[in-house]
Amino acid sequence: MGGFFGVVGKCDVMSDTFFGTDYHSHLGTRRAGMAAYNKTDGLQRKIHSIQNSPFRTKFDNIFNELSGTSAIGCISDVEPQPLLIRSKFGSFAICFIGVINNAEVLIDRYLHETGGHFDAMTGGKVNPVELVASMLTMKDSIVEGIKFVQSEIEGTATIIILQDDGSILAARDKVGRLPVLVGRNDSGHCVSFESFAYEKMGYVGVKELGPGEIVKITADSVEQLVAPGKEMKMCSFLWSYYGYPTTTYEGVNVEVMRYRNGEIMAERDEKTGYGKDVDYICGVPDSGTPHAIGYANRSHKPFARAFIKYTPTWARSFTPSRQQERNRVAKMKMIPVPELVKDKNLLFVDDSIVRGTQIRETIDFLYENGAKEVHMRSACPPIMYSCKYLNFSRATSEMELAARRAIVKLEGEEGLNHIDEYSDPETERGKNLRRSLCKELKLKSLDFQTLDGVIKAIGIDKCKLCTYCWNGEE
Repeated sequence: MGGFFGVVGKCDVMSDTFFGTDYHSHLGTRRAGMAAYNKTDGLQRKIHSIQNSPFRTKFDNIFNELSGTSAIGCISDVEPQPLLIRSKFGSFAICFIGVINNAEVLIDRYLHETGGHFDAMTGGKVNPVELVASMLTMKDSIVEGIKFVQSEIEGTATIIILQDDGSILAARDKVGRLPVLVGRNDSGHCVSFESFAYEKMGYVGVKELGPGEIVKITADSVEQLVAPGKEMKMCSFLWSYYGYPTTTYEGVNVEVMRYRNGEIMAERDEKTGYGKDVDYICGVPDSGTPHAIGYANRSHKPFARAFIKYTPTWARSFTPSRQQERNRVAKMKMIPVPELVKDKNLLFVDDSIVRGTQIRETIDFLYENGAKEVHMRSACPPIMYSCKYLNFSRATSEMELAARRAIVKLEGEEGLNHIDEYSDPETERGKNLRRSLCKELKLKSLDFQTLDGVIKAIGIDKCKLCTYCWNGEE
């Protein structure tokens, strides 16, 4: 995943761009960069690794290094960006958020059609941001180039470009899987992934780009260059997991959706009798917590934080290179509250169960600290497909997914022909899946939110939401 923030103003915008980009740190943990434009120096850029230090630490000297009346910043989980490009359209800085599944095909096509070249990374790989930049120069205008890139990419491509006249081009991906929002204050305009990032700094939201829409942003105006398309498939995980609690997409606040989602799960448990003997409702921090609050509010069971994540010295971005050390760091972060764990029946709500590794470690941790029973609820349906549009739940093999492994264990490869039944908690296959995972994870009970429940909690038409990772529908 990744996030972005950009500003075009009538005075220096580095402070707003710095804080706006920092407010996207929850969306990426590997690379961050900023680019700025002023009339004296033109385009400037800085990129740093943020794997072992947060954005603020690595960019604390940025005000002495860059200056400008327009700037963009990017947090990335993968590639270094923004890149500075010199082309027939002039110079520009570019950020790309998304996934290119057919990158090798597009690279070969570009090389053969243009005779050009790429700055190769280790192993001959090409930075996808450079691929996007190179492809868009194949057309007669930069806007036509953006449209061309989005039409040829199999995956998702949201693109932010800072031009050498100080304007910003913002292009939402063609089916709107990711958000692009525009805000305004007395000095100019900003563009952002998260709405709260600009609201916190005094900007007022003026526009949420539609699918495939492209706009040109200056200090005084937001000009539509390409009208939005009709089809939208926004990522449902923005509300369940990715999005920051204070942000709003398509008029739906993330925190409010999560409360509603928890309430819907509790309503279903009331009908089935699940979890009636639990002492506390708890959330797996951080994104599981609001789902759990909603569950507790509906069930009238007390909410408790049975363990707390210690983050002052174990920040999310700290990622040791060895798996053994990563596991140790994950465990070191969890600090129990003994009075809320020992001899207690606990029902935990997590945002999702992907591979099952992290949740297994959490359950073991609770039993080690004296929990009597542990129940688990997933705030989304079983993840059956590795996401091919964003970076969430992407895996080298779909058999890394806990739900798929359980299906094959129960029924062999034949079971994968009945994924719809395994997802449905009312079918015998669905009940068997839950019993199998429950036994494997040493849980007293386990259930998943239904697809209809998630869609109801979001409150947007199903046809406008991407639910591929749950049901395989594109």
